[in-house]
Amino acid sequence: MRQPVKEKIILGIDPGTNIMGYGVLKVKDGKPEVMTLGVIDLRKLTDPYLKLREIFERVQRVIAAFLPDELAIEAPFFGKNVQSMLKLGRAQGVAIVAALCRDIPVHEYAPMKIKMAITGNGQASKEQVADMLRRMLHLRQEDMGDFLDATDALGAAYCHYLQLGRPELPNAYRGWKDYIAKHPEKVNSHLK
Repeated sequence: MRQPVKEKIILGIDPGTNIMGYGVLKVKDGKPEVMTLGVIDLRKLTDPYLKLREIFERVQRVIAAFLPDELAIEAPFFGKNVQSMLKLGRAQGVAIVAALCRDIPVHEYAPMKIKMAITGNGQASKEQVADMLRRMLHLRQEDMGDFLDATDALGAAYCHYLQLGRPELPNAYRGWKDYIAKHPEKVNSHLK
C-alpha cells in the first residue's frame, strides 16, 4: 500500500498570457498548507515575446523563493479560438521549461480533472473551486486575492496533492478490464 506523502512542496500554475496564477502548497505529515498564492500580471506588456520572457523569469523567482519539489500545471482548455490556444500553449510551455531548468518534475492536469478533484463536479465554476479551496485549506477571504487565476493554480497544486496521497488499496480495480482479469470465474459464471 502506498503511504501518504510526508513532506513536499507543490507549485501550481494556471497558465495565462495576461494573468498567470500561481499557488504553493506545503504538504507536511500528509496535510496541505498554503504557503502563498498570487498572480503574474502581464497586461502592461504588449510584445508577446517579452511576455514569455517575463513568465520565465517570474516563475523562476517563485521557484527560487519556495523551492518546490514538483510542478502541477493546468492543461490548456481546447477552445474554438486557435490563436488564443497557441498563445496559452506557449505560456504553459515557458512555465514548464522554467521548472525543468531546475529539475522539477512536471505534472499536467486537465481543468475538468482539477474541478472534479476539488468540488466533485467537472463543470464547476471558478468561483465554486475557489470557495471549496478556501474552506478545505482554511483560508480567509482576504487571503484569496482579486484574481481567480491564483485559486485555479492552487487548485492544480491541490489536485496533485490528492493524487500523491491516495493510497493504493490491495483490492482496487483500474476499470472493468482489470476486474475481469482478476475475477474471470465471476464473469464466466454469469455467461452460463
